[in-house]
Amino acid sequence: MRKLNIKKVALAVTIAVTAVGCGKFLDVNDSPNQPLTADVKLLLPSAQAATAHVLSNQFGITGGLWSQYWTQNPFSSQYRNTERYTIQPSTSNSPWAILYAGALQDYKRVIENAGSLNQHAAIALVMRAYTYQMITDAWGDVPLKDALNEGVSLNIPYQSQKVVYDSIFLWLDRGLAILNPSSPNKVGGEDLVFGGNINQWIRFANTLKLRAYLRLSGIDATRAETGVKSLEGKPLLSSSAAIQYATTGGNENPLFSEILGLGRTQNLVASNTFLDAMKANKDPRLKQLYTTVTYDGVEDTVIGNRQGNFTASPDFDLSFPSAATGGLGADNNSATAPVVLISEAESYFLQSEARARGWFTAGSAQTLFNNGITASFEANKIGAQAAAYIASATAAQWPGSMADQIKAIITQKYFAMNGWQTFEAWTEWRRTGYPDFFVLSSNQGLSGKFPVRLPYPETEANTNGEFGNVKHRPNSERLWWDIAD
Repeated sequence: MRKLNIKKVALAVTIAVTAVGCGKFLDVNDSPNQPLTADVKLLLPSAQAATAHVLSNQFGITGGLWSQYWTQNPFSSQYRNTERYTIQPSTSNSPWAILYAGALQDYKRVIENAGSLNQHAAIALVMRAYTYQMITDAWGDVPLKDALNEGVSLNIPYQSQKVVYDSIFLWLDRGLAILNPSSPNKVGGEDLVFGGNINQWIRFANTLKLRAYLRLSGIDATRAETGVKSLEGKPLLSSSAAIQYATTGGNENPLFSEILGLGRTQNLVASNTFLDAMKANKDPRLKQLYTTVTYDGVEDTVIGNRQGNFTASPDFDLSFPSAATGGLGADNNSATAPVVLISEAESYFLQSEARARGWFTAGSAQTLFNNGITASFEANKIGAQAAAYIASATAAQWPGSMADQIKAIITQKYFAMNGWQTFEAWTEWRRTGYPDFFVLSSNQGLSGKFPVRLPYPETEANTNGEFGNVKHRPNSERLWWDIAD
């Protein structure tokens, strides 16, 4: 985990403000200030920062609300449309531009201009795969072929999610074929994730492949099984892949930077959906993830609000996301919260699911499940309490049937992702239907349905001549791999 030491997030936001349309914004980087032969050692961290910015900021906030970790503070109003499930196409303009015109363009230039710096190119290939999975898991069918060829055409065709996933696996294979810890062409601190540790990048790429293949478990179980089996025995992450931020201007955690931009207004508060599940299991992680208040004479307790219940102001204090997750506006320690790409806990839960399905044959699914819980407790600085929780909490008990085991795995993964991997938690809920205790927002405007995709950007509708082939789709229309009941 590396500390962000260049102000690339601000650059990414600038790109988003000035960019329009999949065709139009592809011209943004074609300027004297960003030559095509730019130093790959500058382009790589720029791209990584842009990917992390969207993951934590726009995707992170929406994911946190739709995963019901957080809800809109009734004393403020910034995310009321998100809580209503009625976010507009214009809200997608910024993340779309940052990812396409910022991150993907820079990864492309690293790959094309790396020369002898082949390890930089390999990392860029892996991060391209990671970023495209974010994009397609948010919007569905998206531009792929010719999407990054500046100035060729304003009319960029959309590719199906299946085709995008085919490319994700291809890029991961290409990156893994190049990654070589013995290469004389070293990567250094410009790699914001692992500081140039190629062994860790191999683990990351394999773990990302495992995540991607499991994503297909409902829509194409045969391919998912074959892909997962090909990873057995390969090195996987046993520590988190993350970028660490700083308190200096421009280098703050992207979620916290959003809060700063809103004058430190505390829009996010604890959701009762998550709190009720954790309290039922007497889960000590709760007080690490939220601030505590005094309620009904009881000190040091966590109090939330019903999802979407922002029209009536309560006469008691509510708990906020903790500074550890970057969501506490009044605490500058939020600035240093990491953006987690893949956590150690997620890696263990992915392996546990693969073993529970019989697609891995070595090891114990239950042991891997327990390892995931323990890793989550350690990430929350209470590792010593993990064993007692595993022994006593209802949600930590290992079931007998495969279906119940998968439910337990995904539910614990959901607990572990609070604050740091909110978009992935929402995505896994869409894939599996777990956790199964979500409630509709009390102010929802989607005819009693949950949101399962982001709206396409307004800029695409205005500038991409191929947009008519996908058109704006309702937030309730499922993605290709989403077949959960």
